[in-house]
Amino acid sequence: MPFTAAEIARHLDGEVLGDGSVTLTGFAPADRAKPGDLTFAENEAYFARAEASAALAVLVDGPHTSEKKVLIRVASARVAFAKVLPLFFPEPAFPAGTHPTAIVAASAEVAPTAHVGPFCCIGAGAQIGARCVLQGHNWVAVNCRLGEDVNLFPHVTLYPGTQVGHRVRIHAGTVVGADGFGYVLDQGVHRKIPQMGNVVIQDDVEIGANVAIDRGALGPTTIGRGTKIDNLVQIAHNVTVGDHCLIVGQAGIAGSSKLGNYCVLAGQSGVAGHLRLGNQVVVAAQSGVMRDVPDGQKVLGAPAAPDKEAKRQFIAIRQLPALLHRVAEMEKQLARMEPGGDQKG
Repeated sequence: MPFTAAEIARHLDGEVLGDGSVTLTGFAPADRAKPGDLTFAENEAYFARAEASAALAVLVDGPHTSEKKVLIRVASARVAFAKVLPLFFPEPAFPAGTHPTAIVAASAEVAPTAHVGPFCCIGAGAQIGARCVLQGHNWVAVNCRLGEDVNLFPHVTLYPGTQVGHRVRIHAGTVVGADGFGYVLDQGVHRKIPQMGNVVIQDDVEIGANVAIDRGALGPTTIGRGTKIDNLVQIAHNVTVGDHCLIVGQAGIAGSSKLGNYCVLAGQSGVAGHLRLGNQVVVAAQSGVMRDVPDGQKVLGAPAAPDKEAKRQFIAIRQLPALLHRVAEMEKQLARMEPGGDQKG
């Protein structure tokens, strides 16, 4: 759908520098832009490429001027980029109604505006809120509750009692509410501890593909409001993840740990069980957290340490080969100086 530069500026609370009546027909990075496209530039290098491109207009957030392009000045070019993309690439629409292959329990409550796709199963007592989308092959077990505008991509599984807030997106293959990994050694065998809790996902959460979030042993495993979880993440039983956290691919959180708000777990990082991470903690990639971390601290390494301390350790380790060589040479010299030692130079 085309938009004028002035319409885009109004949508972004920006201003047009140039002809606001020009029609923009698409959005593309500078190196792929075609005539009529809008692109963006968040620094000088990007702006130079945008000016040299075929794009008709450029989103900018600095004091740029141009005689070649219409500019739309905004507070942040990258934020504007995220806001404008849905205009040119809207999400697919799913019509209200239930596919004839879906199986819906008689006691389930499905809002009339919801879309229940092919081969979905909705268990007894489940509640599906307004404008929810179950795209297909979704399993929503007994007593699950979905708020409004939830989007379940294909093959998402929600175990019994899972609670999902408003505007939550869960991508394909994710399993929410499987049993936590709880066992106790009893006379030489691992006896299973029944997992009787559930999972609570609060509003505006997005969960990537093939994520596993385990139910609590007795209480809930909780994912806080606005948190974003990447693909292939494991969150164990009784974990609490705070609001607006970012958990990147292949990260894992062991049982009963608690994360504060605005934490970041980078790729392949891990948090051991029963730990507390404060607000705004950042865990670097491939780090292993083995102790509590206070508010605002950045940690890296395995076991993870405060970043400045860990960096000093990494530098010292890189110097070890040269240090060992020097020590070996000194030992040889000392040996030659001892009585009876080789005195030859």
